[in-house]
Amino acid sequence: MPRHGRQMFNEYRELIIVVAAAAVGLTVQHPLEWAVRHQGIDVLLVILVFSTALNVDPRTLRTLPAAWKQLSLALLVGIAVLPLLSWIAAHLVVAGHLRDGVITIGLAPCEIASIATTAMAGGDVALAGGVLIGSTVLTVALAGPILAAEVPGATFDPWHILTNLLCIVAAPLAIGVMLGVVMSVPARVSDVATTTSTLSVAALVALVAAEVHFTRSYLSVLAAIVALLIASAGVGLLVGRRSRPGTKKALLLTISMRDFAIAAGLATAAFGAAAAAPLGLYGITVLVWGTGSAGFMRSRGSD
Repeated sequence: MPRHGRQMFNEYRELIIVVAAAAVGLTVQHPLEWAVRHQGIDVLLVILVFSTALNVDPRTLRTLPAAWKQLSLALLVGIAVLPLLSWIAAHLVVAGHLRDGVITIGLAPCEIASIATTAMAGGDVALAGGVLIGSTVLTVALAGPILAAEVPGATFDPWHILTNLLCIVAAPLAIGVMLGVVMSVPARVSDVATTTSTLSVAALVALVAAEVHFTRSYLSVLAAIVALLIASAGVGLLVGRRSRPGTKKALLLTISMRDFAIAAGLATAAFGAAAAAPLGLYGITVLVWGTGSAGFMRSRGSD
């Protein structure tokens, strides 16, 4: 492969892997649907969150107090504004499991890949890491009650959602971060964790894509996803408008990119596996947006 081609592949490797995984999920649906119905999403989420947490730099925790205003604002917007935006966007979709899935996007924490895209863009990685940890904690604590308020007629138990998120998100996140704090993670282990994270994301995309059975209603799902991305990116730009360039980039990417995998776990816990179907489409769309915008911001430097 030519040098330029290798460079392009390395920069967009995660995106290429995710698109390939989506293709697998859409074409090899039956066995993957079986895995979804036997806790496959939950198991992969535990692996993904833990492997990602192992690579959270402990120095992130020490530098966050200096950025407490930006961090607090990003977390407040993430838990108060984005759920409302996703609820509004979801009403572009006909009532049913597809609308239910879109609603959960705004309740998810920032996308784990937003740390990588922030680094690619030349943004404040420490701030992005803080938003990731803080937004995950808020999702675990508040997603159930907010979802119950947004979908009052739904027959799910907010406490079941809380318990589920504590087990598959909060616990592996806390264990992984604490391991990184109390011991120095060897480079080999860090490399394995990075690879595991990438493969876990790909596997989750495949499982979620397996729930997709294309109908005309997916056009409205795509419209809702694009509308939500545009609105959340606008909010990210607004929040970071008076910040320095590195902070602006981190805020834009962490606010506009929500974690499709945790949203899929939340949708499955609340509404059943069928509600996770839109999250595969969202995952691909948000990764295209994040990778593309990060490359654009990097090309423009500090402007």
